[in-house]
Amino acid sequence: MAREEKSITLDELQNITRIQKRYLLAIEEGKYDIMPGKFYARAFIKQYAEAVGLEPELLFEEHKNEIPLAYEENLTEQLSRTQTRRSVSPSSSKAMELFPKIITAIFVLALLVLIWFLVTKYIDFGDKSGVNTNNNGAVDIKESGEVTQPANEKEDETPPADEGKEESVPDETVQQELTMETVNGNTTTYNLLNADKFEVEVKAASDGATWVEITNSKNVVLFSGELKDGIGQKFDLTDDSNVFIRAGNTTKTEIYVNEELLEYELSPTENIVQNIIIQFQKNE
Repeated sequence: MAREEKSITLDELQNITRIQKRYLLAIEEGKYDIMPGKFYARAFIKQYAEAVGLEPELLFEEHKNEIPLAYEENLTEQLSRTQTRRSVSPSSSKAMELFPKIITAIFVLALLVLIWFLVTKYIDFGDKSGVNTNNNGAVDIKESGEVTQPANEKEDETPPADEGKEESVPDETVQQELTMETVNGNTTTYNLLNADKFEVEVKAASDGATWVEITNSKNVVLFSGELKDGIGQKFDLTDDSNVFIRAGNTTKTEIYVNEELLEYELSPTENIVQNIIIQFQKNE
């Protein structure tokens, strides 16, 4: 056995691959029916092979009669559904065709409103031109069109109440930053900056299932199991420096950091199983 030839124990292999020991033992004994889900079998076998220095594709070819075809077909069907949803629907295409017409209609409407505004303003100005007031407050109309101020009225020289006051500058709120630091194989490390808290939620997509394992900075497993149909697990890790998340089906796994959706650096369709590490340093 390749693992024993390299003197690697099951405990050591579990730390390397982040796959539970019972699943590693199942791979060695060919007991694929105890896997958390059918589509995880090939992914776990690939991780196992890479960890002990074997070529996964050669291993799949040599043991193709032992690994049930249902696992591969399930994964292929899942990837096909993911790619199909990315295609443009007919309704979206029709909406794009109507878009120029909608913009033209809005422009014409705005132009009509502007013309109406100018016409009404010109009429109001024409009605008030040439109007003067005498000392008694009566209105006089002169041919010259000059406006005479009443003798008993003075211009209000009182400055506006806001004049001389400094304009207040609103405080700028510092936004958190979730940035990618490194990629090593199927493991991606992210940094969380400018944040006062560290809340992580891992949930399954509303139309699918995934298997996840979440471990805190003290190597304590917070959750390990299957999630499906929008169900998730949320943890407050403000007192932790990092969290390790192993996602068995990233096409159906959503990770939120302080309610911000994490964008995978590696393509989920090309890397079904991924390890995500998020490092956190609390603001002082």
